[in-house]
Amino acid sequence: MQLGFPLSPEPSDEAREKGRLMFAGEIDFLKGVVAMDGLPPADRMEVCFAGRSNVGKSSLINALTGRKNLARASNTPGRTQEINYFTAGDQYLVDLPGYGYAEAPVAVVEKWQRLLKAYLSGRQTLRRAFVLIDTRHGVKAVDEEIMQLLDRSAVAFQVVLTKADKVGKVEQQRILAQVRGALAKHPAAYPELVMTSSEKGDGIETLRAIIATLE
Repeated sequence: MQLGFPLSPEPSDEAREKGRLMFAGEIDFLKGVVAMDGLPPADRMEVCFAGRSNVGKSSLINALTGRKNLARASNTPGRTQEINYFTAGDQYLVDLPGYGYAEAPVAVVEKWQRLLKAYLSGRQTLRRAFVLIDTRHGVKAVDEEIMQLLDRSAVAFQVVLTKADKVGKVEQQRILAQVRGALAKHPAAYPELVMTSSEKGDGIETLRAIIATLE
């Protein structure tokens, strides 16, 4: 029986090369945004990365771009509530602040949630959101919240599992089943998963190819 939400297949040679070229080119931090009026012009396609705090988002962005400190450079203390924009060829890569950080002050969290909702519902050039899920933990309640928000905003999202190298094959299959069950309730979920390890490089070429071939 074919499972829903299979792992994304290996990219074609053409898609793989397109991804390689896109991420081998110049990639720069553009700006951090704290309000909607600070967003750059909507003059090109963009993708965003969302995930719980400590899910490995900075590591994934750095692995994708082949730059060791690209994402971390924009996440200095005091800037963690910003939407961080990077230019990559003719696309924007958008790093959303980690969510589910219980220690953050309530007012800070509320401000961030308002900005996130405004961004997701109002950015016409946003082609896909990549929702990062830690392979060690699967989908948690805070992940459900962001996925429901993406459903309501009619933003297609694709789940990227991180830190796959930290989990054995049997446990991977258990987590995959849990993630697939959770995603079945979300109409905006793209029907393929990507399993990655920033440390080992697993899935990075696949994710590059997906981003580079979006239309």
